[in-house]
Amino acid sequence: MCDKLFAAPGNPGIAQHAELTALAVEDHAAVLAFCEAQRIGLVVIGPEAPLVDGLADSLRGVGVPVFGPSRAAAQLEGSKAFTKELCARHGIPTAGFRRVTSAAEGLAALDAFGIPVVVKADGLAAGKGVTVAMTRAEAEEAVREIFSGRFGEAGAEAVIEEFLEGEEASFFAITDGHSVVPFGSAQDHKRVGDGDTGPNTGGMGAYSPAPVLTPLLEGEAMERIVVPTVQAMAQEGTPYSGVLYAGLMLTPTGVQLIEYNCRFGDPECQVLMLRYQGDLAELMLATAEGRLGTLPAPRFADQTALTVVMAAEGYPGTPKKGGAIGGVDEAEATGAKVFHAGTALADGRLVASGGRVLNVTAMAGSVGAAQQAAYDAVKKIDFPDGFCRADIGWREVKREAMRQ
Repeated sequence: MCDKLFAAPGNPGIAQHAELTALAVEDHAAVLAFCEAQRIGLVVIGPEAPLVDGLADSLRGVGVPVFGPSRAAAQLEGSKAFTKELCARHGIPTAGFRRVTSAAEGLAALDAFGIPVVVKADGLAAGKGVTVAMTRAEAEEAVREIFSGRFGEAGAEAVIEEFLEGEEASFFAITDGHSVVPFGSAQDHKRVGDGDTGPNTGGMGAYSPAPVLTPLLEGEAMERIVVPTVQAMAQEGTPYSGVLYAGLMLTPTGVQLIEYNCRFGDPECQVLMLRYQGDLAELMLATAEGRLGTLPAPRFADQTALTVVMAAEGYPGTPKKGGAIGGVDEAEATGAKVFHAGTALADGRLVASGGRVLNVTAMAGSVGAAQQAAYDAVKKIDFPDGFCRADIGWREVKREAMRQ
């Protein structure tokens, strides 16, 4: 049970549940001093950057329990090449790849792959730096862009990958480095436009569970990908603790790993949390303390949760900030939950402060019903400078209709 919650930096949404604090997470000394002063019993590190920066190590070094992997273990997200090479060493199914350290090496490596081909900046690039190239010219341009310096340190190296045919799904597991338990599935929509068109984003919506990830396929993902990864990390001296988010491709020859995130993800977290029926603080503390195996398996509602991202005009480019937002209470009166992302208060008014601004989330007995409920709530939001996709969940809604 959580008696007191702090959020850094937080937003007006979480301020209804937590006390906001203006901590700079890159200032480890300030974070440690705050934890000591407030006698913090658990720190949950949400974003990937502070995990890759080693904040969990600093906190554990002074005895503060942390939900989230060490700097070394966070390489599973922080370096795509690290993950691919780990998979290669331990026989974990993933696409064929080449690690390259220069544009010239990358251009030469393309000869070993067909078209389409996937070109990725190795490091953290804020959801950017990944190109599914449909022509050789597009692939060459992607390689040159990565090594042009556009992505900073994230583009110091690159990974060229075989293109995998199939449908993507997200699978989550919780591990304390020893025990590993499933924590649900989801499918998200990365493209900014309806029908999965336009540039990639951090995610324009999602739903959970993902019916395409059947119990049989979930079992395959656990047995062949997730559990072997946790075991491999422990064997190599970098035990992983926290949530492990596996991006999967469901291919005709079986489930293959696309990449890992070392966090819950957004907007996947919103749909998972709406369905989760346990005590999240207890689960995360048990994970941090290495006693996950003493808890019962996580339980989720049988219903479908679906979330629609409302973004600021200009996203995923330069978003328009400062736009007024109204109607959140009216949206929640429909039974939906509105999660805040890029919001702030200006003169007592709720305004947009980032690219993805709100996640309007609803739960119902089917994907179609959840979609309808979420969009009914979206209609209550007054955000003239915002937009959203109108078709979140469209693939599964179509499949549901065909089954009827």
